[in-house]
Amino acid sequence: MNGISIFTLTSSLHDETSVKRISDEFLRSVLPDGFDFRGADLSTFGEHDLDLIFVRTGGSEGLFKAVLPTLLEKGIRRFHLLTSGKSNSLAASMEILSYLNKSGLSGEIIHGSVAYVSSRIKALASVEAAKKKLCGMRLGVIGKPSDWLIASDADAGSIKEKLGIELLDIPMQVLLDRYETTSGEQAPDLPMATNVRASFPGASKIYSALKSIVADYRLGGLTIRCFDLLTSVHNTGCLALSRLNSEGIPSGCEGDIPALLSMAITNSVTGVSGFQANPSRIDVETGEILFAHCTIPFNMVSSYAFDTHFESGIGVGIRGHFDEGPVTVFKVSGDLRRSFIAEGTLLRNQAEPDLCRTQVVLRLTPEEARYFLTNPIGNHHIIMPGHHAAVLKEILQ
Repeated sequence: MNGISIFTLTSSLHDETSVKRISDEFLRSVLPDGFDFRGADLSTFGEHDLDLIFVRTGGSEGLFKAVLPTLLEKGIRRFHLLTSGKSNSLAASMEILSYLNKSGLSGEIIHGSVAYVSSRIKALASVEAAKKKLCGMRLGVIGKPSDWLIASDADAGSIKEKLGIELLDIPMQVLLDRYETTSGEQAPDLPMATNVRASFPGASKIYSALKSIVADYRLGGLTIRCFDLLTSVHNTGCLALSRLNSEGIPSGCEGDIPALLSMAITNSVTGVSGFQANPSRIDVETGEILFAHCTIPFNMVSSYAFDTHFESGIGVGIRGHFDEGPVTVFKVSGDLRRSFIAEGTLLRNQAEPDLCRTQVVLRLTPEEARYFLTNPIGNHHIIMPGHHAAVLKEILQ
């Protein structure tokens, strides 16, 4: 089931005809795109993208107390209470929320102007849909994290408990064996250097091998110890990761698990996995930061070109061009205890020869830029188009 569902609490002391007229008018104003009206039957509560308890009148507190044990059996610990501001609905909601807080539970009263209530409900629906998408997801770690990621470990138990995500360790040999039995694609008829064109079939074989692993292990995303491919198959995973990310499968570099977690969360919110990149230069006085990496989801850029992987000079790297405008920079730690969320502006793209192939310059606040030099969560961070700080913070609460 999905969508926004409305469940009601109504005191028998109030006239139902009058309450219904007021309630219907209110719901149509704050949810003009529609909703699923469930009424007083809470049997399916907790099974939709967002379940709201519409406290229609005062005197309904006892009704909630009576049904709460049944809701707790479903594992629900947080409740969203919708009020119209009429018939003492706000007062009743405050009493209910106080009772929840005393009981070690949590909730929120959704109350205010029509515009605020409408926007808040939409935001909460996005958050709940994202959380449901993440719960039960399996993320593959192919070949262990790269040796230089000394601060980017992960707590599998915390990740499972807090997000419902399971981490699976998959030996690199599984990928290499599938690579040997997979055929590659010829390079498309696009401008590229001769050595890049020659590497394209091998790079596409890596993609096909990873795609088969995704299917067989039922993965919702993956990260790969990609630098091992430089010596084992003399190629890179940049093209494969670009394609997988574009297909809605969050896929990260270097076996970086916190970066992959961040990408999975990003994808659940925005529908794109985000650009996994590391800062190359920072100006804390202006807040300008140059981020770069050799892979970028194709569905995040307005144009792209094929180049070599920067450090090795081999394989197929991606030089993508972002549209300028609002962006969000995001990262969670491997135990989910810390996060960095900042909204900024993408100022320009560039193509310096001595950096990874996709290069973007962002502007954050000087204080946010200073974070990268004083207390960063590893080196890789995730960049996504648009402003999404509010929803990301909600998910991580």
